Amino acid sequence: MGERRIVLLGATGYTGQRVLRELLARGQSPTLAGRNRAKMLGVAQRLQADLPVAEVDVTSAADLARLFGPKDVVVSTVGPFAQLGMATATAAARAGAHYLDSTGEAPFVRRVFGLDGVAAASGASLVPAFGYDYVPGNLAGALALTRAGESARHIEVGYFFSRSGRGDELRYRSTLRDFFTLTSGGTRATLVATMPDDALSYRSPRPGAPARLGAEPLGKRLLTFRYAGVRRTAMSVGGSEHLGLPEVFPHLETVDLGLGWFAGWTRPARRAVTLSRPLMRSAQGRAAVTWLSKRLPGSHREPDRDGRSLVIAVARDASGRPLATTALTGPDPYEMTASLLAWGATRAAEPDAALRPGAHGPVAAFGLDPLSRGAAEAGLHEVERATAARS
Repeated sequence: MGERRIVLLGATGYTGQRVLRELLARGQSPTLAGRNRAKMLGVAQRLQADLPVAEVDVTSAADLARLFGPKDVVVSTVGPFAQLGMATATAAARAGAHYLDSTGEAPFVRRVFGLDGVAAASGASLVPAFGYDYVPGNLAGALALTRAGESARHIEVGYFFSRSGRGDELRYRSTLRDFFTLTSGGTRATLVATMPDDALSYRSPRPGAPARLGAEPLGKRLLTFRYAGVRRTAMSVGGSEHLGLPEVFPHLETVDLGLGWFAGWTRPARRAVTLSRPLMRSAQGRAAVTWLSKRLPGSHREPDRDGRSLVIAVARDASGRPLATTALTGPDPYEMTASLLAWGATRAAEPDAALRPGAHGPVAAFGLDPLSRGAAEAGLHEVERATAARS
């Protein structure tokens, strides 16, 4: 059997164009799928690529059912995924196609995992959030838990910003300005628009009960990470780590995921989210938040090019004692997402690719060692413990 066809949805968007460039650099010739044939042909022409184009409505189950086949790898960058993404994931699951996307929306990830039975029956492998959200945290968490061994019961993962060319990246102390200059307007709009939604949680509902996946308010918890001599604070968010890590490490009792993008403003940002949540859950409040999210400062400004990523994972025993810490550094979130999706799609398209059927986190789908190698190709590297100790 030859390589599978790669179908890219969203190639005319900011993330999609970056994914397309990475795929072309890997020698791939993906089929571009979307509503506007002229725009897709224009993108391909600017990149000097002669690519097949399929004009479809990405929210139409009928269109997508005609497009996808069991030898396809579907890559979607079309968001917001809660509104636009479910038809694509469902069609891929039914067709037996492998599926990757760039979502950072935890509720959508949970919905895709709900297609596990459909995908397993067709032979499809669904791996949502296969970019900066949330491959680094899954990988860092899995590495820490593997080193910690069977005694590990808790895992904490934090996402932080750094910058290149400003001294030691591990000791860089980010500021609120970094949030506005290292993210795109689309990212900020999505973050603000999803603030009223519940985040995912993975913990025991009461002492002595088995851990389970649930929901809790965004920012319910404050997480603190001490690494390379720097104390970093993050507020709790939902991610695919809540689904992907217990899948591979069933002895886990809690999974905590934190976003540290707000630096010293994390506590005020958390309080603001908590206080405004009741208002934002009303129809009028949600409409106002959506309107505001599209008009944030710098909404059309591209992120600074010196952005870097730092992800820290700490595995703890039942008493909370740290057993192992892993840190990964890599390029800015957008470069990393494009590189990871291109690697994942290329890997999934290989004739001998053995992805696990069903809906899975990235570690279960690809395996820890192959995922580590793929992440390294995307510029995501583990910090040597000796380097961190010297910092």
